[in-house]
Amino acid sequence: MRTTADPYVPAGPAATARRAGPARFRPRRLAAAIRAIDAATPPERDRAVDGLRALAILGVVVGHFLVMALALGADGALRVTSPLVSLPAFAPLSWVLQMLGLFFLVGGYAAAKSRSRSRGYPAWVRARMRRLVRPVVAVAAALGVALPLLALAGVPAGTLRTTAVLVVQPLWFVGIYAVITALTPVAVAVTRRLGAWAALPGAVVVSAVDLLRYGPWHGAMPGWLGLVNLLPGWSFAYLLGVAWAGGRIGRRGAALLTVGGIVAMLVLVRRLGYPASMVGVPGAGRTNAHPPSLLVLALAATQCGPAILLRDRLAALLRRPALWAGVALVNLSAMTIFCWHQVALMTLSGGTLLLARHGLPGLHDVPAGLGWAAHRVAWLPAYLAVLACYVAAARRFEVSTGRTRRRGNPPAAGG
Repeated sequence: MRTTADPYVPAGPAATARRAGPARFRPRRLAAAIRAIDAATPPERDRAVDGLRALAILGVVVGHFLVMALALGADGALRVTSPLVSLPAFAPLSWVLQMLGLFFLVGGYAAAKSRSRSRGYPAWVRARMRRLVRPVVAVAAALGVALPLLALAGVPAGTLRTTAVLVVQPLWFVGIYAVITALTPVAVAVTRRLGAWAALPGAVVVSAVDLLRYGPWHGAMPGWLGLVNLLPGWSFAYLLGVAWAGGRIGRRGAALLTVGGIVAMLVLVRRLGYPASMVGVPGAGRTNAHPPSLLVLALAATQCGPAILLRDRLAALLRRPALWAGVALVNLSAMTIFCWHQVALMTLSGGTLLLARHGLPGLHDVPAGLGWAAHRVAWLPAYLAVLACYVAAARRFEVSTGRTRRRGNPPAAGG
């Protein structure tokens, strides 16, 4: 059974978008595809939630491209660095582009709605896990084939290591998201009883772990202690989403989340010495996101509050067919985009080295000033074009795999 709030089932507009494809960029066909996607959208489809998910995924993708760099070393290998090393004033940019908290909010909302319409937990969780696993399997298989071939072609070992790390490292997100998704019935039960306050115990745990990691006793604490924050830290926004789906967060609660998140961020950065960047910076002694610190939760609250407050306005905006068509296409491939965005970065950076062996500004030079930032932004359209090609190819594999599975097994009832 398909549900209107399920982010991974290509219901209505997404199925039409898949058939229509990019319309070969012919104006008339493109306009017809846009109208078809809009017409196929069920009236009860929550366009605002889909819009927030698309915004979160694109924020992560663009954010990684802008706040991370690949510098060409003397040995000809590409290695990761960051413009924030020389441009620390740009750290607040990561507050805008790091939107995983918003993604977990929407994930909790959609999962709770989907679960309420499903007939059984086993079928429901299997369907959701399949939609998470397929993109991971596709990119892992491609990486396993590509790395040996690239090594035989003479690509430097340092570049191969960078590729493996960049592609595999973000997949931790999928594992954590899968565990939290599987616990959705628990989240629903807890939020029915406590409402949005169900997210508070996780914040308390993260606060206690941060105090142990960074307080007076930090030298005596084991290095693995921060891993305790993984589940409570990333489930914070997810629980807010589940509470939102159950009608347990209103405008007043959303306003409190916004104000509380902003105040907490200012206190943590200005008074308690938390790093301002939401992404890792080479050479920095601390990082906020891996594992999540209390600043990640404060940022999630700051993003989730306005998202809830602006839901109706966003829904009205997405009544415009052209905007909605773009959102529908991104939602159809949300996890695929996430899994392949670093492959696209390495392809663009490595491929252009064949044309310019000494590197190109914005792609291979050390990010040491505003000039680098200007060049990097100029490369963004090319990066997105490469990513779109990978996503289109990967979606063919994922869809064909799903069809083969459905021919061999009856459809899941709870999807």
